[in-house]
Amino acid sequence: MKIAVLKETAAGERRVSATPETVKKFVSLGAAVAVERGAGDTGFLSDTSFESAGATLGSRTEVLADADIVLGVQGPDPATLTGIKPGAWLAAGLNPFGERARVDAYAALGIEALAMEFMPRITRAQSMDILSSQSNLAGYKAVLDAASEYGRVFPMMMTAAGTVSAAKVFVMGVGVAGLQAIATARRLGAQVSATDVRSATKEQIQSLGAKPIFVENVAGIEGEGSGGYATEMSDEYKAAQAELVSSHIAKQDIVITTALIPGRPAPRLISDAQIASMRPGSVIVDLAVEAGGNVEGAVAGEVVEKHGVKIVGHRNVSSRLASDASALFARNLYNFLSAFWDKEAGKPVLDEEIGDAIRLTQGGKVVNARLLS
Repeated sequence: MKIAVLKETAAGERRVSATPETVKKFVSLGAAVAVERGAGDTGFLSDTSFESAGATLGSRTEVLADADIVLGVQGPDPATLTGIKPGAWLAAGLNPFGERARVDAYAALGIEALAMEFMPRITRAQSMDILSSQSNLAGYKAVLDAASEYGRVFPMMMTAAGTVSAAKVFVMGVGVAGLQAIATARRLGAQVSATDVRSATKEQIQSLGAKPIFVENVAGIEGEGSGGYATEMSDEYKAAQAELVSSHIAKQDIVITTALIPGRPAPRLISDAQIASMRPGSVIVDLAVEAGGNVEGAVAGEVVEKHGVKIVGHRNVSSRLASDASALFARNLYNFLSAFWDKEAGKPVLDEEIGDAIRLTQGGKVVNARLLS
């Protein structure tokens, strides 16, 4: 059983899908691990560290040769997979909805493409969930980015020259990223409030010491879908939420938006008029900017200013913490493969529940129900 680890080629991608720690663990399972030269350079992992862990190094062609499993962070360009054998697994974040043509190309190569972001949110798969591990870091980094752009301090400071008020931070969307943003802003001393379409998050917000901002007594809320993901809201709820948020957001110094709906453009949460209501010098961080953005006027990869408010739209935020992001991503992949490792077969054997959920292609065809519906 040979496992290949590819060097990432996507612009701005600094993570790597394996670390010396996980290489050692794969070797202990009986696998041979081949790492493309330079794969860990941007994540502060040298080729020597991979060799010391038991991996062999080579060019992309060399590591792909006879590989049974190929690991990546982002889905590689199919044109760079020359020589990959039919039936090999490709396990990575594949962006199936956004890169459908690429999924079709994987099918044409005859490989089994496994989308790690399609991992079901069930208890036994928590340690395999790349969305959670990477969103956790993104939520933390979003607060630091906001602090960097904000021209004032976060905590209340009492000095001989007078008192400085604490910054007011509003988090919109209380998934993994939102919860980490709340916790980080609280640790920095801000006054934090938060909202979400899922009523179950109210207690989570309060448990972190933040104030929940929720629409009450509105019929037709459909905030929670299968697997704990947010879904589309009713029109009545949208109207009530817009009114509540408009009055609240005008009083905030920093807003962090994290709302995503799988397979759909990110919902618009903040309008240009709401931005204009904020005081000059305020900051908005849009963590959904690459999916269309929660904030009107947000630009992917840029920090722009509108009405005196900075709107931060960094791409691939977790990758900006490359070392820790790589460590967590690599553990997700190891936890996934090792959980299904069949000692007698010397390879992982997927069960139906998780296999059907993450498998995009097989036998030259696209087979995932979410892409065929």
